[in-house]
Amino acid sequence: MKPVLVFFLLSLFQFSMAQKPAYIIYDKNEKKSSYEELLKKAKKSDVILFGEYHNNPIHHWLQLELVNDLFENDVKLILGAEMFESDNQLIIDEYLANYFSSDKLISESKTWINFKTDYLPLLEFSKNNKIDFIATNIPRRYASMVYKFGLDTLNFLSDEAKSFISPLPIEIDTSWISFKEIQHMAMGHGGANLASSQFIKDATMAHFIIKNFKKRHTFVHFNGAFHSQEYEGIYAYLKKEKPRLSILTIGCHEQQELNELEEGYKKNDFVIVTPKRMTKTH
Repeated sequence: MKPVLVFFLLSLFQFSMAQKPAYIIYDKNEKKSSYEELLKKAKKSDVILFGEYHNNPIHHWLQLELVNDLFENDVKLILGAEMFESDNQLIIDEYLANYFSSDKLISESKTWINFKTDYLPLLEFSKNNKIDFIATNIPRRYASMVYKFGLDTLNFLSDEAKSFISPLPIEIDTSWISFKEIQHMAMGHGGANLASSQFIKDATMAHFIIKNFKKRHTFVHFNGAFHSQEYEGIYAYLKKEKPRLSILTIGCHEQQELNELEEGYKKNDFVIVTPKRMTKTH
């Protein structure tokens, strides 16, 4: 082999070894997978629950990439998100109709601190491509009521107020891993109400996904990883109402090194693993 070619191959090998991956995707069997495989499964799904860490820039980038690639593959889309509360749907619809600017949207609704960097691009994608975007979360004032006074408090709301939440009553499965984690976190202080305030969110998000789902469409929903991991939360409420729905769950995990999936991750169809040192959006 010629010296020049040897030098080139060695340099190429050293360059490839020096690259630091921003993420690695694992499947539900803990095997390394790929974005291409995730996209392949996504194209065949009725609902995609994309669980994120709210301040992770890789998750937000991949969310936008995924909806763009699905759209370019002629998948009919509906988008929705935990980050928008159901009583703000009219404002979102008016924004998508281009009635006013994003500054007006921010002032009129309850957008998160990282809205402009992390969620506005998804709304812009919807607006530019005439795709419905659904506000799925329970209004925070009602979740706060549940935390303070219990789930039964919602029964005293008006019919109009109840239109913004899941139909009552909702079932809470105390065998769920997420329920036990909440109980442990609460350490006996308001644990039941804390769990109820979280699961009324999950039930409400599932309710509005089902309410706005259309046949031969894929509903891509963005939510915190907690709300759909271990096939609980939103996933379980969706399956309870519509058992035949094909649901893909995408979760996430952060660890020091990416070459092997470490303990502590939560089960999903795919897990996006990013470095703990990844810079955050807020």
